[in-house]
Amino acid sequence: MQNNKFLSLIGMARRANKVYMGFDKAKSAMIYGEAKVVFVCSDISEKTKRGLIFASEETGVPVIDLPYTIFEVSNAIGTKCGVVAVTDKGFADKLVTLI
Repeated sequence: MQNNKFLSLIGMARRANKVYMGFDKAKSAMIYGEAKVVFVCSDISEKTKRGLIFASEETGVPVIDLPYTIFEVSNAIGTKCGVVAVTDKGFADKLVTLI
């Protein structure tokens, strides 16, 4: 993992159990009002991205494209995934400012 504040902080949020990883869990977190923001890796499929954007329009939870690949984000959080929903407002706000 490169020395990057965003990747370090998202890894910290993962260790603090403040994230949901993967499309299904992130979408459920959006629907149930737990997600504050959802991050999508740069190399995620268009179908997955469209599904999250549709859920975002329904729930008002922002979906943000990352300049990082699935490999880079997976190394930061310790689990392979291309979609990460952050449930803590403090982590979410800081991560958004780091993008």
